[in-house]
Amino acid sequence: MFDLIIKDGTVIDGTGSPGVKTDIAVSDGKISDIGSFDSSEAKEIVNAEDMIVCPGFIDPHTHYDAQLFWDPYASPSNLHGVTSVVMGNCGFSIAPISDASDAQYLGAMLVQVEGMSAEALRLGVDWEWNSFEDYLGRLDGNVGVNVAAMVGHCALRRTVMKDDAVKREATEDEIAKMQKLLGEALEAGGLGFSTSRSFTHTDGDGLPVPSRVASTEEVLALAEVCEKYPGTTLEWVADGCLNGFSDEEVELMTQMSLRARRPLNWNVLTVDSARPDDYRNQINACERVAEEGGKAVALTMPILVGMTMHFHSFCALYKLPGWDEIMTLPEDEKKQKLADPSVRKLLEENAASPEAGVFSRLTGWGRYRIGETFSEENEGLDGRLVSDIARERGARDFYTLLDIVLADDLKTVLWPGPTDDDPSSWLMRQTIWEHEEVMIGGSDAGAHLDRMAGASYPTEWIQDCLSGRELAPVEKAIEHMTDVPAKFFGLVNRGRIEKGFCADLVIFNPEQINAQNLKILNDLPGESPRLYAGAEGIDKVFVNGVLTINDGLPTEALPGVVLRSGIHTVTNPIPADR
Repeated sequence: MFDLIIKDGTVIDGTGSPGVKTDIAVSDGKISDIGSFDSSEAKEIVNAEDMIVCPGFIDPHTHYDAQLFWDPYASPSNLHGVTSVVMGNCGFSIAPISDASDAQYLGAMLVQVEGMSAEALRLGVDWEWNSFEDYLGRLDGNVGVNVAAMVGHCALRRTVMKDDAVKREATEDEIAKMQKLLGEALEAGGLGFSTSRSFTHTDGDGLPVPSRVASTEEVLALAEVCEKYPGTTLEWVADGCLNGFSDEEVELMTQMSLRARRPLNWNVLTVDSARPDDYRNQINACERVAEEGGKAVALTMPILVGMTMHFHSFCALYKLPGWDEIMTLPEDEKKQKLADPSVRKLLEENAASPEAGVFSRLTGWGRYRIGETFSEENEGLDGRLVSDIARERGARDFYTLLDIVLADDLKTVLWPGPTDDDPSSWLMRQTIWEHEEVMIGGSDAGAHLDRMAGASYPTEWIQDCLSGRELAPVEKAIEHMTDVPAKFFGLVNRGRIEKGFCADLVIFNPEQINAQNLKILNDLPGESPRLYAGAEGIDKVFVNGVLTINDGLPTEALPGVVLRSGIHTVTNPIPADR
């Protein structure tokens, strides 16, 4: 007698093969068999007629490390069919720590660098752990999705060096202590080592995060610790992830992979037809690593992520060339500068310069839509395009946007219309999805909560494949979000619908699947806000055979497991070891 039979669904198994109408039998959290079964053979029957049944989606780049303590379901990813997440990316884990000062530092860093709510972190996370083993133990039995946690460089460095972590390179003795800490974390089940060298990453004091201060020797010394622990991996982010890799960065990626004998992934590859050389440089960097026997994989998003911008606090606009010195001024001074014609001219020119790099996609000022306004002067502008308003006023798009923002005392919520939403850019994206060194992902779910919402990419992409641009067969899209990441991370018996595999399953309506419109919810601890998109068409989700989403709504079940390296993962060999 099976626990469950899912009957008469079109099963897309994650291998890229065409869907087949068949039944799936589940027992003890595993797929017992696939075929045709009588309803009397199971305790429970789920009718999947006219539905697609596929493996649960695996999100390779999230930051749910803190959110899981107040939201064990990892929402909204769970609503979109995600059953496994990888967190602790970019060098930002919240363990290990040695004392309250480490917790305070890491919390302030996450507020700055990952856009997390200070109030939510204060109220929702107790920081009552020290070792990485302690941290993972807190998650055991308390999560609704499967979670794998990278060990972040910043936490290692802060634990060993305290305030000096952002001031100087480490001594040999300090590097040895970090290696020991990392080894203990990997022994406890950490998925691997993550680090950041990116100029965009600053801590709560505005200083480079600890990993950016590390020497190349330190980074390589930590990477090579992974070789001793089966089923581990590497992740990093660097300047080249945004603006194209230098030869030095390619060499460092190569050596990290070779020293660790492990694959490395980086975030995030963006494609813009206005800057085709950028993504070609980045793909070429991965190919150069492979030629030397290493493995470097670029994460890329198959959708344009919905986000908000504003002028009152930190957002991506601050990263435009020359903008930071204006945007970080006290509010009254900032408003004076933004009203100054000479400053406006300079900001607009700087934003259009080649130095803007990937952030240039935010400079289509006329495409910005006014999300929410707060003044009488701006009454009636909500939902309108800046270009339309500018045309009515006979003013430049950028100047019109600034006028609106200033009338609201900088509080205006803006919805940018990216400049790379053009046919040429989409055709370029289509070509790279099948590249051996590219993997779908990069949602940043759990981070940038007030300004970005990437968690919805599985439903949004599937909808686009079925009834939108149709740039990929739905079978291939599902493979990219299931079997491909499962193989990259060496996840055992996950990522496909196959006999003996874990019953992480999604049942969705192909006629209805999509992401809902973005909205702002004040549902974090302390009623802090987050940008949120629910899902349409996701009927049921099972994690390890347990129903976690029913009729599109979450149950209270917590069947997720902590995916520990060497237990739930095996080593994914690099080319040099094949």
